[in-house]
Amino acid sequence: MPTSRSALTPDALAMVDAIARTGSFAAAARELGKVPSALTYSVRQLEEALDVLLFDRRTGQARLTAAGEELVAEGRRLLAQLDAVANRVRRVATGWETQLTVAADGVISRLTLFELAEAFFALRPKPPRGQTPDATPEGPGTRLRLRTEVLNGTWEALMSGQADLAIGVKAETPPSPGVEIRPLGEIDFVFAVAPHHPLAAYEGPLPDAELVHHRAVAVADSAQRLSALTVNLLPGQEVFTVATVQAKIEAQLRGLGCGFVPEPLARQHIRAGHLVVKPVQRPRAKGAFAYAWRTGSGAKGARAPLGLALQWWLRQLDSPATRKALLERHGGLPQPVD
Repeated sequence: MPTSRSALTPDALAMVDAIARTGSFAAAARELGKVPSALTYSVRQLEEALDVLLFDRRTGQARLTAAGEELVAEGRRLLAQLDAVANRVRRVATGWETQLTVAADGVISRLTLFELAEAFFALRPKPPRGQTPDATPEGPGTRLRLRTEVLNGTWEALMSGQADLAIGVKAETPPSPGVEIRPLGEIDFVFAVAPHHPLAAYEGPLPDAELVHHRAVAVADSAQRLSALTVNLLPGQEVFTVATVQAKIEAQLRGLGCGFVPEPLARQHIRAGHLVVKPVQRPRAKGAFAYAWRTGSGAKGARAPLGLALQWWLRQLDSPATRKALLERHGGLPQPVD
């Protein structure tokens, strides 16, 4: 019988994770390209090696036991660390990361992000020593992942290791060891309602005493562990919560609620008269944003060199024009990125 150490292989951890995610042995088997009986046998072997039950099979579904939940949580962490090790090893050899994940807040221009991604994939890195240029594949070979986050979720993605670069974190985010933060810029937020919303006909600046009687539209913070932020909501006010800034604007276009929206994202609707900007009595400040990345550390505690892919993205963010585009360009034709 295998020992607990020999049984806890990356494949075994990935198998348990797949069963937990899909909810059944059959679904996990399809995802992993195996037959359900093989998965059942492998799980029983793992349970015997660990001397625990990982799944409660009494309900006919693959429900995790407390021990199984712990294994899944720790297994995911270990698998992420293994991926990070492979990434660092490859970076030492070639300088290019195996994968680069960019987390961007919902207020960041997707148009500009995709233009940057297009320029990134068009790169032709120098070939390794001893290899002819003709043998070099097009592109850096780094898998690029773009994540959309909201509020504290952008910072959490970076701090949890789920992202290498975070664009759109709050500028007032306190510094953290091993993380560099640079200013991105400011976005003006305006209070807007649909022309047929009751507040559209209100004369003069809107007081909180009036706003509290009208449903607000809020975007849910995507953070899972950090404290979720709520912005510009009044105590006792009815709230309609949506997942993205774009969904918030859509809800307000339909008159389903009111609230502050990023002016660059709502600009076309405001100019077309589909949203009406209303003055409010409460102080209104611009949203200040930043971008941040993990610097990492070497084997002896020294700061490790940044991967070439992250370096490329940081060079783009050095450009004031790029930073402005990330905050302002939410429409129009794509433009080439230098």
